[in-house]
Amino acid sequence: MSEQEIISYCARYNIPRKHLIDILEDQKVLPMIRGKATEYADMEFVKHILSNREWSVEKLNLNPQFSDDMDEDISITFKRSGDRLKAETKNATRGSFRHSTKNRPYPHFTVKCHKSRSNLKRKNNDCYLVEDFDIIMCNVSNALFRNKTLDPGIHLIENEESINWLKEYYQVEKEYLFDKAYEDWRFCIPASIAEEKNDEWILPRCPVVRMADDPHWFRPGDLHSKLRSLINGTDHKPQVATPPQFQF
Repeated sequence: MSEQEIISYCARYNIPRKHLIDILEDQKVLPMIRGKATEYADMEFVKHILSNREWSVEKLNLNPQFSDDMDEDISITFKRSGDRLKAETKNATRGSFRHSTKNRPYPHFTVKCHKSRSNLKRKNNDCYLVEDFDIIMCNVSNALFRNKTLDPGIHLIENEESINWLKEYYQVEKEYLFDKAYEDWRFCIPASIAEEKNDEWILPRCPVVRMADDPHWFRPGDLHSKLRSLINGTDHKPQVATPPQFQF
């Protein structure tokens, strides 16, 4: 963005330019900006790893407040057939990384996978239905951000055992953990984590993701084959995951 674009933006929305950074770093504003930024980062990442001869990847800016349709984040189209897949981008739950817990003796984090607005006409009013979208995309970084801090900006979690494990896992020093986490994308077919509740197949509000060898969340290297399986109709049947998948 050029300086002139910034000047024009601030003038259009009556934003005092000298306070622009203060506004962007406000603790109420920053999470919203990061959530939207993750969608664009995800689009660019998926574009990079999928062949543009086979796939078209677009960022959609739809406002669900004006329709009953889903707020579709990213559209992935298989060019040969024209089949379009709906992709949903979600951030990890802030500060949710754990090296180990009593019920989960393995490194893990959770994903914030529920609606910000409830629909009172629905039985499970803040949960997504399994058919709402075709694939979920998540970035690990938010799980490493310390929650409930009075300091401005974002800060690393404080648990030394967790930090030491992450340093070993990413093979970097502490100051580079965020950089590695920003590059760490995970993907999931909604049917693989769906649970049946009130006669509906829904997605858990905060599904758990293992840092290594998760049976439900896969890495970028498998994205092409998983998307092809969706196009072929072989990856839509809900599968009941183990109960701990839905507890945190």
